[in-house]
Amino acid sequence: MSNIRNIAVLTSGGDAPGMNAAIRSVVRTGIYCGMDVFGFFRGYQGLIENDFRTLSARSVNSVLNRGGTILKSARSLDFLEEENRQIAIQNLKANDIQALVALGGDGTFRGAQKIAEESDIKVIAIPCTIDNDIPLTDYTIGFNTACETVIEAVDKIRDTAMSHDRIFFVEVMGRDTGHIAVEAALASGALMAYIPERTSHIQPLLNKLSEGKQKNKSSSIVIVAEGDELGGAVGLAKAVEQHLPQYETKVSILGHIQRGGSPSVFDRNLASRMGWAAIDFLLKDKSEGMVASWKGKLEFVPFEDLKGAKKELDLLSLEIIDTLAT
Repeated sequence: MSNIRNIAVLTSGGDAPGMNAAIRSVVRTGIYCGMDVFGFFRGYQGLIENDFRTLSARSVNSVLNRGGTILKSARSLDFLEEENRQIAIQNLKANDIQALVALGGDGTFRGAQKIAEESDIKVIAIPCTIDNDIPLTDYTIGFNTACETVIEAVDKIRDTAMSHDRIFFVEVMGRDTGHIAVEAALASGALMAYIPERTSHIQPLLNKLSEGKQKNKSSSIVIVAEGDELGGAVGLAKAVEQHLPQYETKVSILGHIQRGGSPSVFDRNLASRMGWAAIDFLLKDKSEGMVASWKGKLEFVPFEDLKGAKKELDLLSLEIIDTLAT
């Protein structure tokens, strides 16, 4: 059994709906297990500046349904320097903190691993990113809510697309990965999804639009990840206008609306389970890794296993999107 008395919790990188639910779970589970919990503000920058407060069970009242993060978040360039990381580690030790729970995406994970490698602080990470791009976990906190936000927007866009016989190109977040685009395209009945993981060609879209015209299809939705190589939604719309000038195209870039809002039931429960599991794993002397949701179970995955691993895209969903877009 671990002898952890005090733990720190922080959120780093891009915010994701459900982070507050995870913070709440970490805090209350830690207190239930006899620990004192310290919340550090603005991620790793807060560790460097020793910017924290002690959190009680009451500190996390009424945060379960709130988006964003009550601990604030930041991407700390200072933390890239070993000298500053040592300052952060010394601050943890000066406050008699034996373990750190870090919430965020791949950048947060790299920072957590550095602390584990350069000190005896026990570290465990919880995957919180709307991109769902962390390997060896089926879901990351925030992904489900972001997809629901996209679908709500696309459903409304479809109303105006049908009213005016327009083709809408809806750009969603995903600079390096297309998980949101694929999930949203399938759920919204989009004509196609353009994503960074696949080489993009304009001709298949032109063919589908021409075929649709012959079948009296007067409006369409195309979901585009921001990192698509043809230039995102704006680039695709321009390409279609050049080849098929008879079509009226419109672009809608959803942007940061995808990060905000109250987390879905799925994300609230996933966050609550993962926060609880983080403390449970620490008490079982499992650290230097992340909490994963794998095939319906909560698993511990060492950081070492994440090196070189890549989250695979759901290729079957792309095939289904293509089949149903008739």
